Amino acid sequence: MQYFIDVILPLPLERYFTYTINAAEFEFLKPGMRVAVPFGKSKIYTGIVHRVHQENIATYEVKDIEFIIDEDPIVTKDQLKFWEWISSYYLCAVGQVMRAALPKSFLLESETIVLKNESTFIEDTELNDREFLVMEALQNRNALKVQEVMDILDRKTVLPILQTMLEKGYIILQEELYNTYKSKTQKYIFLQKEFKKEERLKSVLEELQRAPKQREAVMTLFMMQAGNQRDVTKKQLLERANVTAAVIKSLVSKGILNEVEKDIDRVLDKEEEGAELFELNEDQNNALKEIKSSFEQQKTVLLHGVTSSGKTQLYVELIKKQLEKGNQSLYLLPEIALTTQLISRLKNFFKHQVLVYHSKYNLNERLEVWNHVINASEPYVVIGARSSMLLPFQKLGLIIIDEEHETSFKQFDPAPRYHARDAAIVLGHMKKAAVLLGSATPSLESYYNASSGKYHLVELKRRFGNVQMPEINMVDIKEKHKRKKMNGHFSDTLIDQMQLAFKERNQVILFQNRRGYAPIMECGTCGNAPQCPNCDVSLTYHQYKGQLRCHYCGYHTFVPKECPSCSSNALDTKGFGTEQIEQEFRMLFPNHKVARMDLDTTRGKNSYHKLIHQMDTGEIDCLVGTQMITKGLDFRNVSLVGVMNADSMLNFPDFRAHERCFQLLTQVAGRAGRTKERGKVLIQSYNPEHMILQQVSSYDYNTMYREQVEERYQFKYPPFQRLIRITFKHRDYQTTLDSSTWFVNALNQIPHGVVVLGPEFPPVSRIRNLYNIHVIIKLAKQQSPEQIKGYIIKVKKSFESIKQYRSVRCNIDVDAY
Repeated sequence: MQYFIDVILPLPLERYFTYTINAAEFEFLKPGMRVAVPFGKSKIYTGIVHRVHQENIATYEVKDIEFIIDEDPIVTKDQLKFWEWISSYYLCAVGQVMRAALPKSFLLESETIVLKNESTFIEDTELNDREFLVMEALQNRNALKVQEVMDILDRKTVLPILQTMLEKGYIILQEELYNTYKSKTQKYIFLQKEFKKEERLKSVLEELQRAPKQREAVMTLFMMQAGNQRDVTKKQLLERANVTAAVIKSLVSKGILNEVEKDIDRVLDKEEEGAELFELNEDQNNALKEIKSSFEQQKTVLLHGVTSSGKTQLYVELIKKQLEKGNQSLYLLPEIALTTQLISRLKNFFKHQVLVYHSKYNLNERLEVWNHVINASEPYVVIGARSSMLLPFQKLGLIIIDEEHETSFKQFDPAPRYHARDAAIVLGHMKKAAVLLGSATPSLESYYNASSGKYHLVELKRRFGNVQMPEINMVDIKEKHKRKKMNGHFSDTLIDQMQLAFKERNQVILFQNRRGYAPIMECGTCGNAPQCPNCDVSLTYHQYKGQLRCHYCGYHTFVPKECPSCSSNALDTKGFGTEQIEQEFRMLFPNHKVARMDLDTTRGKNSYHKLIHQMDTGEIDCLVGTQMITKGLDFRNVSLVGVMNADSMLNFPDFRAHERCFQLLTQVAGRAGRTKERGKVLIQSYNPEHMILQQVSSYDYNTMYREQVEERYQFKYPPFQRLIRITFKHRDYQTTLDSSTWFVNALNQIPHGVVVLGPEFPPVSRIRNLYNIHVIIKLAKQQSPEQIKGYIIKVKKSFESIKQYRSVRCNIDVDAY
């Protein structure tokens, strides 16, 4: 009998690969286990077993597996089913979903090792300079990794050199699997058993009369252990006894103390009792009853609650019920900044049952979270950004998607280009878990689903504690400029209100949706503006680093002293970003502390936490930020929010621009006046009469929804039609255009009357030296998406087999908005 397994490899290939196994392995292997398998000429990859079977239908020579990595599956059967759904719906390979889902530490990969060929005698004169450097390094060390060869030669491309040396017989190449996970350990100090008796301890202390530091260390340890502290870490003992590590070392060598190294958990807190939950008010209790009755009918619920209406308290109640039943819960958030504020709140209630998972976590922390979730030794609530949806849940009872309208839930690059909200709803159906979407400004698609009865709609129309909604006023900056009442980018109205807020010891938030100092630096004489050499955009001026930076590819250069075209010194900046607002604030209010929250100031793991903590403790008087500050953050002492310029968001070339502008401004307004006093919001605009700004000022979500839905219906946009965007990328302009035109001609053969738009260059058509072209496919609701997606995949396969288009990257993005 022959036995086979189908394996998923972490590669963008649209199929499973078959390998042979023996009878014992056939008995042992289960779907979801990892196996190391050979692939290609010499590579070894980690694959996930998809199916164990006895029928060989492979059309290629089937290889044996190298070895089995796991004792138990690390991926559940439900997860494999979910991966398949993501792969078929979002038109990508299962291997790409696997790579996105698994923590990198699970993906053992082979590292090429370079060894000296001992059987060949080499004269130094035969070697060229580079070969000589490699051989010299191999004489000092037994083996080199490819990365080390790159460092020695100070070059990125070393494979051709190694290939030549291999052909000449100077070296041997060998593949070795390596693992990146390292457990975290801590050293604990214990008294040896015999010294726990009083007489024995006394005699030891007498012996140590001449070594006062050692005596102090033993005494301190005895006192700490007598005071019910069983485990004393080495660090705690050193600090409490005020001694050095050498003192502990000599006590260990004398056999008085014992040092033990234990693995400790990176991601879980110690077991404790949680705090009592808040009392819910009448509105919240009614909403909770409605939500629970909808869950019983197995319906997805959309919770539309105004900002600060206490949605989080409802979530906490629902999570508590699930944890009591022994079920896991998933709490999805759009932004890592939000998780830092929520973690401390949820840990207050659920203590050690809270797990966090997002991209600022390192590889080892992610792996530990994965293991806790799959082992399910206790019901956990997992808080995380979109990737936490791909964890191996065992008993999932509830999925909460907070701020469900946020664009951050959509993954744009690399594949799988999934939308976490939509995928989480499917996951909920697969797992028979309750799904709750929450937002103060729901996305049009979700609200449309709720209006048409697909979801159940629950509303919270009042703020918690009956606090009034902030008062929103418009400031016409065109008028203010005419009357010379602008100070930099601050109108006199905004300055007056800020002074009033500071007088009353309140905080202020200023919102400007652009980072850096200014988006354009221009020569006043000839009009030349520095451009990015890799992208079709002007460089943004960052004053604090004295650089011009590209926000697309990261290219940066120094700020020129004079215009590179005409050597004029009349260089000036146009437009403004958060940095300029911060600088102007310091000039206007030199006695008040200001901080900035944007991509530049929040790159570190704990940078969000520090900023939020400073706001909570009142160290900062004013926070300037981009859209990061709009997302559900809860600052108790903010009485005023200023929007520096609302026009840039309104005039954006996107069918969702108006909806997004309404959401952003309503959300940022919601940061004001979250306690007793009514907050104020000032929106500066050149066009204060714009219908969207008027709807924001009166909190009129329903009118905005009706108008936007009518427009979407007229112009055939979601939620009435589906959108699939295909992007072509290549270094050569003509090749990109030709390839996309060929693809569109092939798509036009689809018999179902599908609308194909394009090929069209987007507003920024060249990024990282690659030209981009978009093709958009619109599908009506009555058309079968499976059929059309199948057709697109066929066209893509034909496209990839055309020789001159092989180097063109073709990315398919389903629901690309």
